[in-house]
Amino acid sequence: MRRIDRYVMRNVGGAMVLVMVVVLSLDLIFGFIGELDHIRNNYGILEVLWYMLFTIPRRIYDYLPLGAFMGCLVGLGAMAGSSELTVIRAAGVSLARIVWSAMKPALVIVVLGVLIGEYVAPATERFAESEKAVALGANKNIASSRGVWHREGNEFIHLNAVQPNGVLHGVSLYRFNDQRKLLSASFAKRAIYQGDHWLLQNIRTTYIEKDRTRVETHAEQTWDTGLSPGVLSVLIVDPTDLSLSGLYTYARYLGEQDLNAAQYWLAFWKKALQPLGTAVMVLVAISFIFGPLRSVTMGFRVFTGLLVGLLFKYMQDLLGPMSVVYGFNPVLAVLIPIIISGIAGLILMRRAG
Repeated sequence: MRRIDRYVMRNVGGAMVLVMVVVLSLDLIFGFIGELDHIRNNYGILEVLWYMLFTIPRRIYDYLPLGAFMGCLVGLGAMAGSSELTVIRAAGVSLARIVWSAMKPALVIVVLGVLIGEYVAPATERFAESEKAVALGANKNIASSRGVWHREGNEFIHLNAVQPNGVLHGVSLYRFNDQRKLLSASFAKRAIYQGDHWLLQNIRTTYIEKDRTRVETHAEQTWDTGLSPGVLSVLIVDPTDLSLSGLYTYARYLGEQDLNAAQYWLAFWKKALQPLGTAVMVLVAISFIFGPLRSVTMGFRVFTGLLVGLLFKYMQDLLGPMSVVYGFNPVLAVLIPIIISGIAGLILMRRAG
């Protein structure tokens, strides 16, 4: 029995790795082509290659659920196509035993995804985005379109680039009064964190007075804000690419500032429940092999798998923004597709058994 377990695990696990290699290779090729449109200033071919290299962990994390689902579909499908599954079941191996053997490689992928998503991808993604922004000219006297916006009280902040070592490039500060009237606009080429405050360098401030404007320049100036390097590093990365701890910290911070944190709570629950979603999708793939896709061609299995995977993704992508707009709990937006897929998989497995 152990030999059969290892054989099933080897086939399914190998198919998962193969799917990941193919999908990741295509994604890197198209990503590289897309990055070529951004070449300018100090952002050349070499910088593009470095950027793509440091985004690989994030891309792996993004495609792990698809790799687990499609790999299980392809691996078990190949065994079903060669009648190996029929022979295994005829030898007295229960359906539950086969399912558990096929789930083991998926569990490895789930653990790998948690480790990459929490400890590797956020750090490499922050580094890649900050270095790209600096290479594109983040210290120019203009608010970059690639930068990030933030509000703290009556102050609106724009940052062209945030480096993980506590250095900001291209800091724009717009201060308003309670009536939303602009009081001053400042731009600093750099800001360096000093432990409990920021030190702005080469700062130019325009004050809006009643009948005139006044401009002041300073080599250095203190900037007191509740934003720490840890909080700011969250801003430069897409919420879906942050760690669970980073999402939780920043969502709590936004709540303390009376700002809308729904987008970050949604990303938090998507990431927290992704292992469960991956396991459910693998169960659906297994149920397809023992159910409606038992005797179809490999091409049709792959086509069906893509449709089911896209349907699952689009359900979450649709319900997620709806939870932000209509204010219902984002946990429901993430759980509903998982629950529906899980019930469908269990029904198909029961019929197959």
